[in-house]
Formats: sequence, C-alpha cells, structure tokens
Amino acid sequence: MAKKFKNVDSIIFDLDGTLWDSRKEVAESWSEIIRQYDYVRQEVTFQEMNDLMGKTMDDIENILFSELPKENRTELMNRCAEYENEYLAKHGAKLFDNLEDTLRKLSEKYRLFIVSNCQPGYIETFLDYYDLNKYFEDHECPKSADIVKSDNIKLISKRNGLKNPVYVGDTQGDANATKDAGLEFVFAEYGFGNVEEYQYKIEKIEDLLDL
Repeated sequence: MAKKFKNVDSIIFDLDGTLWDSRKEVAESWSEIIRQYDYVRQEVTFQEMNDLMGKTMDDIENILFSELPKENRTELMNRCAEYENEYLAKHGAKLFDNLEDTLRKLSEKYRLFIVSNCQPGYIETFLDYYDLNKYFEDHECPKSADIVKSDNIKLISKRNGLKNPVYVGDTQGDANATKDAGLEFVFAEYGFGNVEEYQYKIEKIEDLLDL
C-alpha cells in the first residue's frame, strides 16, 4: 500500500516537469533571440533544454554561453528570459493530463503554492495563460543568484504560516532542496529527472489525490 500523507496542510509545487512541459516552446523562443546575435551558437535544442530544466538562470547562462564574457552572457540570458515570457503568454505550453481537475480537488483540502527556479514573470505567465491563479495562494522564484530553491521553500512556508507542507518536484535538485528545507518530498516520476531518495512517488499528477 502506498504511503499516505499524514497531517499535511499544504503542497508546494515545482513548475517545469511537474505542472507543465514547456521545453519545446522555451527552446524555440530562446533560439529566436540567439539568432539575432553573431555568435557561434544559433539555437537551443529540445534535448539541451531538457538537460537544463530545474537549473538556475545563472547556471544556464554559464552552460550555454560559456565562451562569452560574464556581462554578455547575462545580457543574452536576460533577453532570452524576457522573450520567453512573451512567447509563452501567446502560445502557452503543454499541461500534464488532468492537471486542473487535480488542482481543483486538492485545493478543497490543501493550500497550494509554487516554488520554481525561473525568472520573474514565468510563474505568472503559467498561471495567467491557463487561469489557474484561483488554485494557488502564493509563489516564489529566485530574485538573485544567491538565493537557492531551499531558501524560497522556507520563505513560502514562513510567509504563509505553513505547518506541515510537502514539496512536489521531478529532479534530484528538487529533492535536495526539499531536504535542505526540512520538508518531505514527493517525486513526480513522470517529469524530467531521476531521484534517488523520496518519501512519496507519483506516476501522474492525479496520484496526489490517492495520497
């Protein structure tokens, strides 16, 4: 029998690989920006985007644009991130099956939140495009390179007075951040990564209802 939630009052979600799949759309938007530069790289592939999911924007710019000076890397990454939000606001991305129905049912019993390693405006774009704001009380992303995901998990918990939240994510980085924040981790196996240690596992988003 699967382990059940015990005394859980709230659920904090990762976004990419947990609530939606934006790899194709983000790769397309970044490639449009990169082609405007006289730079050896002219696109970001789907596979590259898959490998980058869950990393901070600072880490991503160092991986993709390592040959450029720091100032130029950051400028290019900022342009990609800004256009990415515009692109997703027009085109959306792929929600995981049965997402809204699951969120609606969960929100009747639990308080719901999002913490993601993304640029400002990204979470808002996701929520606005699919009209999902009504299910989530609060969300957070890194405001600087010094802020790691575990910091924001703690911040959301403290800011909203959460007593026993769990975090749902799909990568080892999510698992590590959850452990550092002192929470139990729900591994979204359907996402983009592999995880060595977790307290709960779901094979699809609606499995949360069984927990």
